[in-house]
Amino acid sequence: MFKTLLCARPAALVVLALSMGTTAAHADIKDYDFQLVEKETKKGEGIVAVRLIRKSDGKPVPDAVIFATRLDMEPDGMETMKTSIEPMPSTEPGVYRFKVNLIMEGGWRLSLGAKVQGEADSLESRLVLKALP
Repeated sequence: MFKTLLCARPAALVVLALSMGTTAAHADIKDYDFQLVEKETKKGEGIVAVRLIRKSDGKPVPDAVIFATRLDMEPDGMETMKTSIEPMPSTEPGVYRFKVNLIMEGGWRLSLGAKVQGEADSLESRLVLKALP
């Protein structure tokens, strides 16, 4: 029996090491960040682009699934003042573009919800941009 335990133990360690290696490949959802490509834009219709990066290495993160978007004037105290936002195609990996209509000058909050490939949790982000005349 003692001989069986000695043989089983290295196999158990291999399984443990392999399972630890698999979970270590994924980052924590807090290691991802959305950033505005431009923090200011003109009032009216236009394109707002955000970059999704992995904080640990600064690399872009492509193929995220953005499932929630909202654009409102919360920075200027008008959270109920919201406007349209529509996803647009992008040719740059890790950059996500949206067609917007910033109907007033001032501060706008862009709220995003996304699933990053390979991560169990969802990423939520709130970014502030400014609409200029």
